[in-house]
Amino acid sequence: MLKRIITVLVAFPVAILLVTLAVINRHEVRMVLDPFKPKAPSVAVDLPFYFYLFGAMLLGVLIGGVAVWMGQGRWRKTARVRAQEVRRWQAEANRLTKERDAQVMASSSNNNLALTHR
Repeated sequence: MLKRIITVLVAFPVAILLVTLAVINRHEVRMVLDPFKPKAPSVAVDLPFYFYLFGAMLLGVLIGGVAVWMGQGRWRKTARVRAQEVRRWQAEANRLTKERDAQVMASSSNNNLALTHR
């Protein structure tokens, strides 16, 4: 519950800030994609400035997420290897438990047979 309250206390002001940026920066801005003719470009895009701001933030989040994901690759590999080891050792423990139970049952039935023959 405390985590949710802290998230709301942080997310709400950030959302207000982003909406304020969008309202203040709603004028059209031309992005020229032709470096050789900046006065009369063959490729240009006219969009509100906040679109570029949000696009840059989104691109930064995506690039950061990919970088973190790639950086944690060795830990994911270690976790996969350890999970395989756990499954192998668990199967071994189950097999040994079954063998022990079978031996106990066999020795128990042998003891019962020996007692009945006396």
